[in-house]
Amino acid sequence: MVDYKQKALGTQYTWLPSLDVFEKDFASARTFCFLHEIIHLKEVGLIKGGSLQNALVVADPDTTDEEISHLKKIFGYDGDIEVAPDGLLNHTPLRYYNEFVRHKVVDLIGDIALLGVPIKGHILAARSGHKTNVELVKKLRKIHKKQVLQKMYQKKKNEEVVFDIDAIQRILPHRYPFLLVDKIIEFDVGKKIIGLKNVTINEPFFAGHFPGHPVMPGVLQIEAMAQTGGIMLLNGQDDPTQFVAYFASIDNVKFRKPVLPGDTLRMELTVISLKRSIAKMHGEAYVGTTKVCEADFMAKVMKK
Repeated sequence: MVDYKQKALGTQYTWLPSLDVFEKDFASARTFCFLHEIIHLKEVGLIKGGSLQNALVVADPDTTDEEISHLKKIFGYDGDIEVAPDGLLNHTPLRYYNEFVRHKVVDLIGDIALLGVPIKGHILAARSGHKTNVELVKKLRKIHKKQVLQKMYQKKKNEEVVFDIDAIQRILPHRYPFLLVDKIIEFDVGKKIIGLKNVTINEPFFAGHFPGHPVMPGVLQIEAMAQTGGIMLLNGQDDPTQFVAYFASIDNVKFRKPVLPGDTLRMELTVISLKRSIAKMHGEAYVGTTKVCEADFMAKVMKK
């Protein structure tokens, strides 16, 4: 759907039932723009292939002769240009009665193609444009990336778990007694990851920390967060099994409450900045709704 106050456009609707009709009913719908937009674009060296023949130009009925003269000059156009009562330059005949909204379908299909994979879905687009289309594609890419990673590592389908312990062991090199994350329950690729560690009395460190008063060492809480963040970083590699995440710095560490046997430690890591091999993350750990520790991490992914 498009919705403009300008008379030539107004409110228009269309739908594409199948790609079988795309070539006949949509492909030749021309791009459109407003007069002030094309003047600016032309002056900054863009739309070099644009002309009054391959685009629909919309202008206000009260467009001045000076604006028309300027338009002819920058486009090197010798013929007459006038604004029709409907706002289109030179009474340009439409190829479809709702050509404007059909071109938005063409735009949308092209932008969705940037995803690089086919989708099953029904897209409703109201007042859409390239910017909003691309934002949709970015969100779809994250969903697709998560699905790809789950297919690679998560053998058993589970709606509540992104990676179970078997999947985690396919990603991380850590093993007992130093594997400190049991499952990943949320994963927004490149942005945020949430992991869980079930703290039981059988943890080997409780034997000495402390006898009669078992408390999970703060350094291991930090390690659990680091391993959770490492899952996100290693998944940026084509073959995570060939890489390891080394933490270069850990800053602003704060411990707020002890973690005891029976607690479920929830680690939330949020990316501050992320490049291919270096990342900065902020981590927070919770037991229930209570924050027990937090820290800032910087890590570098290196080949083993």
